[in-house]
This record gives sequence, structure tokens and C-alpha cells, in this order.
Amino acid sequence: MTNLATLTRVRIQLALRNKMFFFFSLFMPLGFFFLYSGVFAKGIPDAVRYFLGPILSLSVMGSFWGLSATLVTFREQGILRRFHVAPVTASDMLASSVLANFVLTLPTIVLILTLSRVIYHVHDFGNIAGAFVFVCVGTVAFGSLGLVVASITNTMQETQVLNQLLWLPLIFLSGATVPLPDLPKIVQGVSVFLPATFLVTGLQQVTYFSKPVVFDLIVYVLALAFWATLSFFVASQLFRWEPETKIPRNGKLWAAATIIPFVLLGIWEHSHGKMLGEAQTAYRAVSQRANPPSQDAPKSQQ
Repeated sequence: MTNLATLTRVRIQLALRNKMFFFFSLFMPLGFFFLYSGVFAKGIPDAVRYFLGPILSLSVMGSFWGLSATLVTFREQGILRRFHVAPVTASDMLASSVLANFVLTLPTIVLILTLSRVIYHVHDFGNIAGAFVFVCVGTVAFGSLGLVVASITNTMQETQVLNQLLWLPLIFLSGATVPLPDLPKIVQGVSVFLPATFLVTGLQQVTYFSKPVVFDLIVYVLALAFWATLSFFVASQLFRWEPETKIPRNGKLWAAATIIPFVLLGIWEHSHGKMLGEAQTAYRAVSQRANPPSQDAPKSQQ
């Protein structure tokens, strides 16, 4: 525990010196917050509350980008080699990275909720305890995804390319940027196979409908938690301290296998799930509240 605490403190200090961290963990979430709240929601408190799910999800998911890039940079610059001289295991190093990432993400979440209340007068955040659960498990899950990326890429260029290939589907096909009901049916069918969709939908359900996690959304939480555990395990097995060390031949297959839980869960969602239906219900609810029927409309003649 002493090693973990020390490593976490060092990782936080190093992250605060990294411009990429500030972009993906602070400036990007705030940019989306003002875009969604001011433009899409038009400043209407109920509509702003609807978009809190996607906004918080983007804050949580953005962590994987900075985490993977930082670890690869440390390896290229020989910083990980210095850590390896100390009695530190790969699991210690990776766990401290995820923990530091979690500690640094929470202030952004609090800031977004505070700005929602102060600027847009959102006074009801739904099931705030449930939102905290999703933020916690989501931060660990997508942080672990960043660890996997850092473990299988050799250079910063490779890391950036792979991050782009992962990031674009995660934000555009999950409801994080465009509401799921507005997406084509074929895209909605693909979205149920993405872990980001479970995070976005889960956060939207707890913040907008105040749904309890234990009774209504436990499948989402368990799916993200299992994915986080599997990804962390794979990353710890593939982790490299030295830039000259090569990953095993089947290393990338192991990394790709981490998505298997959501492939199975997506198949189940197509047959028995209700995630897309819940997303449509939330979208209809906010649309009706934002555009109520006119009271002055003439009554139909009898």
C-alpha cells in the first residue's frame, strides 16, 4: 500500500505538468459542457440535466487518451526504467495510474455539476449516488482501456493512431455526442456492443430519471466493472518497462479479447435488453418538456 500511495502521488504530480492531461481532463469536458448546455439545450434547466449524462461520460472516457499517451511517453523517455529500479511491480504502476486518474477526474465532475447549478439553474441532479457509482466504475474501466493501449503500442505515433480509432466510435456511436434516437437504426444496433453506450445510458438514467442502480442498472455497472477487471489484468500481463521489449506474438489478440464481454452483452441486448428503449424514453421526455403543446391552440370543432 505504501508503494501504491507513493506512486499515485508521483503520478498526480507528473500529470499536472502534462498539457495533454489538462486538455482531455478539463478543457475538452468543459467545452462540451458549454456547447451542449448553451447550444443544444438552449439553457433550459431540464434539457441541460438531460445532457449531463453524455457530458459526464465524455469527462470519464477522455481519461483513457491521456493515460495511454503518458505511459508510452514515460517508456520512450526511460522514466519507467527508473521506476523499475525500485521494488515496484507492473500492477503497482498500473494501479497507481488508474487511481491518480480517478483522483484527477473527480474535480472536473464536481466543477461541471457546480456550473450546471450556478449558470443554468439545474437544482436536481437525480440519483447523485448512482451517478457517483457510474463515474467511479467508468473512470476505472476506461482508464484500464488506456493501460491496454499503452501496453500494445510501441511509439507515441502508434498510440495516437489507435486512440483515434477507439475514440471516434466511442463518442459518435454511443449517444455521447448525438442522442441515440437520432442515430440511424443500423448505428443504434452497433451501439449496444460499445462499453461507452452503457456508461452514457446509465449516467443519463440516474441523473435524469433518478433510477436506482441496484434494481434497474446493475447490469450496466457489472458489465463495466468486469471489463475494467479484465482490461487491467491483460494490461498487467503485457506491460513493458523498457522500450526495447517486444510484446508477445499473441499480445494484441489478448488486448482485442477484452471486448468479448460487450460482444456477448450486445447480443443479449438485441434479444432481451431495453437500453435503446430507455434512451428513446429519455429523449421523448426531454423533447416534450422543452416543447410543450401550445395552450392557445384552437380546439378541434365537434
